[in-house]
Formats: sequence, C-alpha cells, structure tokens
Amino acid sequence: MSERASQLKAFDRLLTIMDELRAQCPWDKKQTMESLRHLTIEEVYELGDAILDKDLDEVKKELGDVLLHIVFYAKIGSETKAFDIADVCNTICDKLIDRHPHIYGDVEVSNEDDVKRNWEELKLKEGKKSVLEGVPKSLPAMVKANRVQDKVAGVGFDWEKPEQVFEKVEEELTELKAEIKAGNTDKIENEFGDVLFSMVNYARFLKVNPENALERTNKKFIKRFQYLEEKAKSLNKSLKDMSLAEMDIYWEEAKKL
Repeated sequence: MSERASQLKAFDRLLTIMDELRAQCPWDKKQTMESLRHLTIEEVYELGDAILDKDLDEVKKELGDVLLHIVFYAKIGSETKAFDIADVCNTICDKLIDRHPHIYGDVEVSNEDDVKRNWEELKLKEGKKSVLEGVPKSLPAMVKANRVQDKVAGVGFDWEKPEQVFEKVEEELTELKAEIKAGNTDKIENEFGDVLFSMVNYARFLKVNPENALERTNKKFIKRFQYLEEKAKSLNKSLKDMSLAEMDIYWEEAKKL
C-alpha cells in the first residue's frame, strides 16, 4: 500500500468512527457546534503547548484531537445538509489555489513578502472591505496585535528598518515614563498599551513570535519558582518565612539548572 493510500485509509477510519460515535454514544449525540467550541479552543492551546515544549509525540496526539474536532463539526454540518467533510476540504483547496497564483497561475513572486502582499490584495478583490476584517475579535490581545501588524504590513503599511521600530519603542517608553510621573492612571494604561504594541511590532522585525517568546518566559519562570518552592519545602520552611536574600540564592541555583 502506498503512503497516500495508507493516509486516506486512516482518514476514512476516523470518519467511520465519527459516524458510529454520533449514532451510538450518548455524549457524542448531544454535542452541538456551540458545545464543542470551548473544547476546540482548549485543544488548540494544548497543541500550542506541545509545540513549544518540542514534544513531537504529544504534538501528534494533540493534532489528532484537533482533527477529531474538525471531523465532528463537519459531521454536525452534514446532518442539516449545510456542508460535509468533502465541502470543507474542497473549500480550503479552492482557496489555496486562488490565493497562490504564483503556483497555479502566471503571477511571479521573488520572496515571502510578495506572497503575503498578493494574499492580502486577493482578499480585498474577493469582497473584503478591510485587510483587518479577518482578524478574530476574540483573539488574545498580544496575538491580535501581531496579526494586525502582519496584515497591514502585507499591503505596505510598515516601517522600513528595525532601527526605526526600536526608536518607536524608546519613544513610547519615554511617553509612559512621563505619564507615570504625572500619575494619570488612564493615560498610564494607554501608554503602556502603546509600549506593548510597539514591542510586538519590533518582535516581528526580529522574526520573533511575541506570544511564543512570552510563553517561553512564563514556562521558565514557573520552573524556577517551583524549584524555589521545593527547596523551601526540603528545609521545612514556608516561602513567607524566607528572606528575599535566601530566596535569591535558590533562584540563582534554578537559573543555572
């Protein structure tokens, strides 16, 4: 059996199991698109964790969970004859062909930026009123900032050099310091947002994903703090009873580890 045939057989097996579960399992029978929504979001976050942990075995499992949800939505859609899994596949295939005229047409591109620029221009030709129309409203703020900046850059609204963006970061920090000094809470929050937005923009120029970078730091901090907690426990002490100087010793140990 060829590799493609094996893949199609595995996908057919999943579709068959989905049909059986929807028909026979009390829990699966009850599910709606709305009831699955929060579970799907959770599964995608779990996939994100596995990717950041570089745990490929876990990535494989989490991809399976996400694929199950896609098949589940398609099954529900087929029950009202709105769409089925073939429609889902064909819709994304058609979009990919339309959005890649440099592969399936006669458009020429020289780099990745050209591809992204064409992508956004094609979206507008498809009837979208704004290049920002496709940014989900419920995205986490940092992810949204990154997507917004990426999309406007795709139509040429962008800085020319990373140095210019860093100057903007410094400018926003100066404005934040001024508002902190003035003690205006509302303006402090406003300027703090500007600092974060400009940092996200700078990350894009450095080819760094800000969400991934922050999550790596979160994981690093959690690991070090838990080491500190374990050390305190081994000494029969509470962290509250330890001085900052004592805690710093174990924090430095954790950093070395």
